[in-house]
Amino acid sequence: MMTSAPQRLAPAAPSRFAFLGESRAAIDLARMWLPLAASECTKQTPKQDRFIMVVPGFGADDRSTLPLRRFLKNRGYRAEGWGLGRNLAGADLPHTLDDLDPRWDVEPREPYNGEGGVPYLCDRLIERVRERYAEVQTPITLIGWSLGGYLAREAARDLPHIVDQVVTMGSPIVGGPKYTTAARFFKARKQDLDWIEAEIAKRESRPIEQPITAIYSKTDGVVGWTAAQDYYSKNVRHIEVRGSHIGLGFNPTVWGHVLDALGERYKQAA
Repeated sequence: MMTSAPQRLAPAAPSRFAFLGESRAAIDLARMWLPLAASECTKQTPKQDRFIMVVPGFGADDRSTLPLRRFLKNRGYRAEGWGLGRNLAGADLPHTLDDLDPRWDVEPREPYNGEGGVPYLCDRLIERVRERYAEVQTPITLIGWSLGGYLAREAARDLPHIVDQVVTMGSPIVGGPKYTTAARFFKARKQDLDWIEAEIAKRESRPIEQPITAIYSKTDGVVGWTAAQDYYSKNVRHIEVRGSHIGLGFNPTVWGHVLDALGERYKQAA
């Protein structure tokens, strides 16, 4: 289902019942093989004018996005991972708020318990995107799964002449970790989730101009679906799918919507 201007609802974390439904990811994984095999048999001529970087979600690395990237490569796209290892929201990267690029303009806080970890990680992604752009000399499309989508959005915000569009899959656009099951991870580190939410909201004063496709599921058991919608950007298209959060990157229906966002009509294999 596609919507362009969703009704703004108060963000909320997914219910425990929804989290139990994440076991459906096994179904998405099983459904993935037919379209992937079909794409292997019908590989298309490489599209030299398109370059895609896929950013993994929290706790994952490039191995998690390999099926999607393989599928896109078979369709002719140059697609690669982010190349920054496991996405731990910056918790594994020693830093202080002073280490953040000034463009974040964050409020100082004491004590500091790592609340700026995601912006610090995003700075590394931005540097990586700049490096790849210098090498490939073509605009870069960013696709991000979960936290990877948030990182992709923020990189696009700061690189309007390098990133040409963004696709998010179940990404916490509103509130950061506050409305996700990952909130426990950050609270255990005594991080102030209200401070993080406020800093994220401040960034929206500078809207993202590039086209955005925001894919979400109302049965997402990891990221609250009302927090996965983009109420700020002018050039955004929302697509609701059925499925689990953990299975979004393996979901053939999501793959089809990704191709559509890239400007390609796609009929799924039966």
